Amino acid sequence: MNKKETLEIKKQFTNENCAITRICGCYVDAEKQIRTELKEAFLSLPEEEMFKYFEIFRKTLSGTLGRNLINLEFPLEQEMPDGTQAWLLKLRNSRLTDDLLLDEFYEKIINSYVYGENYYIILIHAAYDIPKRAEDGLEMFDASDDTYEYLLCSICPVKLSKAGLCYNAEKNSIEDRIRDWIVEMPITGFLFPAFNDRNTDLHSMLYYTKNPESLQPILMEEVFGCETPLSAKEQKETFGELLSGTLGDACDYETVISIHENLNELIEEKKDLPEPPTLSKPEVKSLLVQSGASDEVMEHFEEQFDQTAGENTSFLATNLTSTKTLEVRTPDVVVKIAPEKAALMETRVIDGCSYLLIQIDDYIEVNGVAIKAGDTD
Repeated sequence: MNKKETLEIKKQFTNENCAITRICGCYVDAEKQIRTELKEAFLSLPEEEMFKYFEIFRKTLSGTLGRNLINLEFPLEQEMPDGTQAWLLKLRNSRLTDDLLLDEFYEKIINSYVYGENYYIILIHAAYDIPKRAEDGLEMFDASDDTYEYLLCSICPVKLSKAGLCYNAEKNSIEDRIRDWIVEMPITGFLFPAFNDRNTDLHSMLYYTKNPESLQPILMEEVFGCETPLSAKEQKETFGELLSGTLGDACDYETVISIHENLNELIEEKKDLPEPPTLSKPEVKSLLVQSGASDEVMEHFEEQFDQTAGENTSFLATNLTSTKTLEVRTPDVVVKIAPEKAALMETRVIDGCSYLLIQIDDYIEVNGVAIKAGDTD
């Protein structure tokens, strides 16, 4: 799913556009015991509760694609009658009215979800009549041939509110505030099936994580049957290992700067596209050649790529570099500079020692104090 498709589903979570038919959920304590359950027609909820749930559902489809929102594809074996995709499809088709399926779903989540505190599992079923689009891109809400029927699951921490004082209007006094168990915004969730090309895609799903470095691999593999992708941090680390292994002695400051400049140009060129640019093995190879890697250095690139990253791995360009800050790190010093100013720094060997040189004008500030950068002769 891309930005536009995700936004189209998010827009349903309002009172005017609501396509939700049913909501179910269970509150799980820190000992993995279900304390209470919810099973309701969504539109039967009080209006104030509906608005709070809408906020949770929108949050489950928020964040950066490739970091917080991750497209997962089901392996072919999981689409067999006894596979995870087939089971999720059966749950969707039940419209959440089968208590046995719901109990099985909760059990699957509880057994595989790694979280040591209380949480609330929310599961909704919705049926969205997909409006056609005219040639000018405007939606034709009175013309729809297809319905996107889906499940959205949100897993929300439930935490005790902070202790404090409050004003009691009835008693006109300041007193100790009652502490309540508060349902917070989701930290994990998923949308099944995916909404690709503005239609149902039974072969994939969209996974949400608030923390890009906490992907819940057991949940992904055991409940969804999908291989856990590299997190944003792991992509950057793996890409760094790939550069070091491929370039070897040619992995110098100028070459690495050139690679990141070319990555930033790619991101800028494609910033208006609905999907962020990805780099598979051929694209990474082209990037290194474009950045000055020699034919000799690239001789063993494909072997190095397969060994370091895996043959079918793709990197999200935005996970590999920052368009805002270039960071140069040594064991004792960290220097941050705008990427477009990278030419102000260079490496040089003086009297047998390696130095990082930074070009300056006549102004330096140290801990907020301006000092004069004068001659040292």
